[in-house]
Amino acid sequence: MFIKIDNLKKSYKTGEIKTEVLKGVDFYLERGHVGVILGPSGSGKSTLMNIIGGIDRADSGYVGIDGTDITKLSDNALTDYRREQIGFVFQFYNLIPNLTVGENIEVVSNISKTPLNTDEILTAVGMDNKKYRFPKELSGGEQQRVSIARAVVKNPKLLLCDEPTGALDYSTSIEILKLLQQINKDYGTTILMITHNSAIGGMANEIYKVRNGEISDAIANEIVQSAERIEW
Repeated sequence: MFIKIDNLKKSYKTGEIKTEVLKGVDFYLERGHVGVILGPSGSGKSTLMNIIGGIDRADSGYVGIDGTDITKLSDNALTDYRREQIGFVFQFYNLIPNLTVGENIEVVSNISKTPLNTDEILTAVGMDNKKYRFPKELSGGEQQRVSIARAVVKNPKLLLCDEPTGALDYSTSIEILKLLQQINKDYGTTILMITHNSAIGGMANEIYKVRNGEISDAIANEIVQSAERIEW
């Protein structure tokens, strides 16, 4: 079991008001699988991903990633965990505007202990001919490809994708989903994606539906769809 989460709870306080965001979440994901977390805005899915990614801390519960309970890590160890084991892909690309495509990727490559080759990754995401372009010269889909390349180049154990197609049109979204599926296949990267788009669940090994801070349903897909066959 690559991801193992037991009785995960998280709340936030605003003044005297306490809001429970996660209310005892349990779920599991095997190494090399693609998992999709589905849920509407405010359901707790982003908080769940932030805790798995070491961006936020749980109030209680077990968060095991490749056998390590990350809730027990010090702040410095959690920083190392994010740097060395996790790749992040967000809805908005967060590229550095005054760096070229290649430089945006190398910034991350240079802090990794076991990086992949930058040119290899650029080829893998179909951006090898744009290495010396700046983000403003790229389309939204191309910028997301660079964002994915930047996440993958450090050779992470886990790729976390937060609404990776949320800012893209349908055809570009399908291209990005195909790319993520190909990365999973070629590099064996475990991928966990959050989305409100239920159709994307078709490409996952496991689907987890989140509602009001709880897993309302967990579904194992017997047949995983090719991303190019997904429609919405």
